[in-house]
Amino acid sequence: MEDKITKLKNNIEFFYKKNLDTPRAALCLNFALPDFNSYPGVNSMMARLLFKGTKTKTAEMIAEEFDRYGIDFTVEMKQDYLRFRFLCLNEDFEKAIELVTDLVKNSTFDSFDTELAKLEGEIVAELDSPRGKALDNYCRNIFDNHYYGYTNTKILENLKNITKEQVINSYQDILNNGKKILTFVGDLDFSFVKKLVDENFGDLPVGFEKNSCTAPSQLNEKKEVEIIKPDANQAHIIKGWRVETFDSHDYAPLILLNIILGASGLSSRLFLELRDKKGLAYVVRSSYDVFALGASFSIYIATEPKNIEVSLKGFDEEISKIKNILVSEEELENAKNNILGKWAFSFETNSQQACNYGHYGILGLGFDFNEKTKEMIKLVTPEQIKNCANKYFNDKFVTSILKP
Repeated sequence: MEDKITKLKNNIEFFYKKNLDTPRAALCLNFALPDFNSYPGVNSMMARLLFKGTKTKTAEMIAEEFDRYGIDFTVEMKQDYLRFRFLCLNEDFEKAIELVTDLVKNSTFDSFDTELAKLEGEIVAELDSPRGKALDNYCRNIFDNHYYGYTNTKILENLKNITKEQVINSYQDILNNGKKILTFVGDLDFSFVKKLVDENFGDLPVGFEKNSCTAPSQLNEKKEVEIIKPDANQAHIIKGWRVETFDSHDYAPLILLNIILGASGLSSRLFLELRDKKGLAYVVRSSYDVFALGASFSIYIATEPKNIEVSLKGFDEEISKIKNILVSEEELENAKNNILGKWAFSFETNSQQACNYGHYGILGLGFDFNEKTKEMIKLVTPEQIKNCANKYFNDKFVTSILKP
């Protein structure tokens, strides 16, 4: 294997990894958000419209070419960046770069009205899911007054105000001012790949190293928000706290705290206590959702409506245990093995690797962030888990309850 970190002729950072004997090559081009003054939904529309035509090709022509060469291509709007990703056969790499470059540089953002109507329909369908609606309610409140809280309901409220001009202006801002990272993983020679990416992306504006996006304001109160959905036959409860993100000393302990509490499936505490022993849950889990400027730690349960209060009490009991009693060395070791195994699985393919390295790169964490975090994970102690639980599981939280 061979890793190289270099720069294109315009100073855009380029990460290259050679994986021998792999027939498909993956490339990611990530654009950081230089700021976030867009209205809810503008960037969601942008990601959809980047595939809908260029100056020389219609959407149908583009789709037909991707299909003909078997190129797997996506444009995704993440919380902190815009990602172009493709996976193709090694022999079609040059063609794939050509097609993607055309989209990056020459998109016309056609089919605006059609895609706006489609987006509205998709959001309405997603919000018909009780779990989706409860989660939307949680995210909107945990990141209140910040673009991380631009959930489906926020977007739906603003759809009628979105214009094609706003979408184009937002993309031009990202294209001209956003920091860019390029990652490649596959079995193609470095000199061949470097020459192609330089020819195609070496004239893009390098953008600003630091963006002007601001972190979400602190959560300084307890928020309990209920939604009544008459046709729901379950209650969906999400309770969560604001916690630290990637650059914190608590990052590794929080990852393991999540595994121990509810992210390890059948062996997690919440599953064993609330589902197996008490029979309260259809589904129960915890989640540590991490972005560049903020993060949240949440617990979720789907239960019978009559069990809402006893479920919330069950949350409190499990939180109290982990705050007051040290986890055993065995439980902690199992949690470490669990997350390290999950990460190994998430780095199996060239596409996964290109996306992961691109993610670390665009957030300024370093391409070796996963390796560094693995070493930090191995050193976490039971005391650190307990300290984290006491630091973050406080009386400033959001509880989102959807019920019939």
